[in-house]
Amino acid sequence: MLLIKPAIKNILGGGIRTWLNMAVLSFTFVLIVLYNGITDGWVQESRRETIQWDTGYGQLWHPDYERYDVFSIQDAHGIIPAELQPVLTARTYTPILVSQGVIYPQGRLQNVLLKGIDPDQSILNIPSGKLKSSGNEIVVLIGKRMAQAAKLKKGDRVMVRWRDRNGAFDAREVLVSEVFDTKVASIDGGQLWFNLEDLRKLTSMPNEATYLVRSGNGPVVSDVEGWHYKDLKFLLADLDMMLKGERVEMAIIFTVLLSIGLLALFDTQVLSIFRRQKEIGTYIALGMTPQRVAGLFTLEGTSYSILGILFGALWGTPLLIWFARAGISMPEMDDMGIAIGNELYPVYEPSSILLNIFIIVSLSALISYLPSRKIAKQNVVYALKGKIS
Repeated sequence: MLLIKPAIKNILGGGIRTWLNMAVLSFTFVLIVLYNGITDGWVQESRRETIQWDTGYGQLWHPDYERYDVFSIQDAHGIIPAELQPVLTARTYTPILVSQGVIYPQGRLQNVLLKGIDPDQSILNIPSGKLKSSGNEIVVLIGKRMAQAAKLKKGDRVMVRWRDRNGAFDAREVLVSEVFDTKVASIDGGQLWFNLEDLRKLTSMPNEATYLVRSGNGPVVSDVEGWHYKDLKFLLADLDMMLKGERVEMAIIFTVLLSIGLLALFDTQVLSIFRRQKEIGTYIALGMTPQRVAGLFTLEGTSYSILGILFGALWGTPLLIWFARAGISMPEMDDMGIAIGNELYPVYEPSSILLNIFIIVSLSALISYLPSRKIAKQNVVYALKGKIS
């Protein structure tokens, strides 16, 4: 407590030097919090959108299905085991049938995946209700990316060719009933969504599916007749790996920003010790040990970081809240295959903010202590003369 009063007095008497240090540290703190908020917002939005549109809360795969192996799709389907009928009846799981096909928009050829989904399902956000059709018309859904690639729009008709389970090719014209907009490219690019029963009839695969998607309140079903359950850890592994790389980038930027702020603090402490030699000698003459004098300078440097954080919170809080509500424009992210829209909304995790404060204050104390170590090693006679040897 005896060191706090002189430390505060010296900081307040620092004038422009104190304000410059506070400004640099506050700017660094706000930038770090904002960048962490952007990353946390990206992580949460990507996971949430992927779960709601693509993976659900888990999937049950046919034994031959591998989502990244196009050669497995032809055989990756089978009759749903009888043991799974209760969860289908309760609508806690919904079946998806996947097949390969070709479309011919404007006379061009384009390979696509044909996916069948139950129009009455509510597990995924795909607007499958639009697949309900009357008469002999077959309707399909496509995503915005698919519509742009094939130059199709709502109400257009396009010729689709496919091969059924017996290897026979067939073709038919289908109607685009809806173009949906999603942030998840994995259910959009190169895909046509059919009414599940329509696709089963076209491919001669009655009561068959490629995988089942689990809802949030659905039971976890263990492997049944070779069908393998895949949890979110497996389904989101690619996303988690990509985000892990983003964490590394964030750590690099965090280090650079923090180094800038701490470098200013280090220079201030070195200059302060050099210019206050007589003051140091006076403290020692009054009975303070060199170690306590070093502690005084360390406390002063640490106080700069605390004041900088408080100052940053004063002007940065309204700014960060505005970003969280208005979002940050990300116009080039939509077509990169990342589950994120054109607007990114930062999310500020309290644990992340507290960790940043702890790191900044701790490193500020360390940086302030390093140039102060020399004081503790001084000869008392030199210190009384106001000289630092």
